Order: sequence, then C-alpha cells, then structure tokens
Amino acid sequence: MERFTFYILDVFAEEKYAGNQLAVVAGAGGLPDQQMQKIAKEMNYSETTFILSEHQENGGYDVRIFTPEVEVPFAGHPTLGTAYVIQQEILGKPVETIKLNLKAGQIPVNFNYDGQQPGILWMKPIEPVFGRVFDTAEVEQVLTIVREDIDQRFPIQSVSIGIPFIFVPLKTLDALKRAQVIRDKLFDWTKDKEAKTIFLFCPETYNPENDMNVRFFADAYGVPEDPATGSANSCLAAYLVKHRYFKTERIDIRVEQGHEIGRPSLLYLRAEDKDGQIDVSVGGKVVMVAKGQLV
Repeated sequence: MERFTFYILDVFAEEKYAGNQLAVVAGAGGLPDQQMQKIAKEMNYSETTFILSEHQENGGYDVRIFTPEVEVPFAGHPTLGTAYVIQQEILGKPVETIKLNLKAGQIPVNFNYDGQQPGILWMKPIEPVFGRVFDTAEVEQVLTIVREDIDQRFPIQSVSIGIPFIFVPLKTLDALKRAQVIRDKLFDWTKDKEAKTIFLFCPETYNPENDMNVRFFADAYGVPEDPATGSANSCLAAYLVKHRYFKTERIDIRVEQGHEIGRPSLLYLRAEDKDGQIDVSVGGKVVMVAKGQLV
C-alpha cells in the first residue's frame, strides 16, 4: 500500500500554534481528485495542498489546493507553506525563489534566510481585479454592526486574485471585535454574486507595532473565520493603495489577524500603484509542526 508523506505547518506565524494551519501532502500526483478532496476533509484544515511531483514542470512545481469542501485556484498561506516544504524537505538547501504552478497561474515565492532557516517568505500573486461597489445598506443586513461602524470615506468593494472578496472598512477595533456574519442572510445575499466572503479591516490594532487589524469570514468555503489569509490580504493591499487609504500610492505595512479566535497571525504587505498597475507582495513566516505518513 502506497504511503504519502504529509506535513503540518503554521503559516503567517511568529511561533508554533499561531497563524493559519496547513497540511501539505507530497508526491500526490497519482491521487485522483476525489481522494484529494476526501483527504482535505479528513485533515479538516482551512486548506490542504498536494504537491503532484518533486520535479519541476514548466519552470515550477505543480500544486493543487483543496479546502474541506472544494478545490480553490489560489490561496495565500498554502502557497507560502508549500514553497517552504519544497525548499526544506524536497530540495534541502537554500534557494532564492520557488515557483508554484497553481490553477490561478504560476506564483513565485521568494525566500529570505536567518542562517540556514527561512525567515519571511514573500509571494507575488497575480494582479488584483477590482469589482462591484456595494451600498452600505446591503452589507448592514448580513453583519452584526451598524452603519456608524463603517468608514464611509472608502467604498465597500469586491477585489479578486482568483477568489473574490468583499472588503468592508470599519472605523474602530471595537466595531471589528463586535462584528459577526449572519450566515443565513449572507448566503441568501451572495447566492447570485461571485464574491461570497466578507473581509473586515480597521486601522486600530492590538499590537502597536502593527498597522491594521483584519477579520475574514469564509462560511461559503466551510471556514467560519480564517486566522490568516494571504489571498484576501493581497487584495487588501491593492485596495489600500488604489483608494489611497494611507494617502500614498505605496505601502509597506504589518497586518494582524486571528486575535479574536486565539490564533494571532502576522502578515507583511507591500504594494505600489504604478500608473494604474498595482504591484502586490505578501509575506509571512512558516513554522513546521509535524511530519508523518498518510496511508
């Protein structure tokens, strides 16, 4: 019976048992789609990735990403975590860049090192696409916050890099802590919309070293609240630059997430608006938790 090596990681984590959990299965090229989906459901993490081969094809490593419910074309912490596994466990030596061939396209991950150990890993997602702007009243009906909590200087808007997210700017950390999604109303409201998830953010933080606190509700993908999400934060970085949230066309900020659910995470965002073309990079640290054999 064939065995597959799997790894459990914490991504966007400064230490073990923080950040967003990830399971990575190596050498999974022979697994059928249905089996991958079953393994992801059994793992019960927000995402499980499958490295199809230990050899590069078309300049990168073929990787697929599954939530417990569906396959997704791109997700941030699986991209960083999978690149970490390839560097540490498959290649076993420092490299400058690893490229992953995902359904959304080829994504490069760049490495910085503290000695032989990776420090912050940086990924450069595909260019964000800006979508529909929503009325405040539309969002009020699906959240447990009031109109006065929303920072109406900035739009409520969907942004996508393969998966679309609806961004809602709030004024205070108090409002963000109080916020919850009303699931039945959310599902009804988004049933005819491409974007089905809510991303809340505010400029107040738990840690004064950080620049922003965010929360991400992904009930549509089987995750009530995600402790750290690189894909959504990629879109956030583009949103902040496009709408000059910090009154500048360039940002280099630290974003905290997951404090409200006991999984404190830290993401590093860089973005620049170059004559309407927004260049984004998202960074974070990865910590290995466990390694085992999957029968």
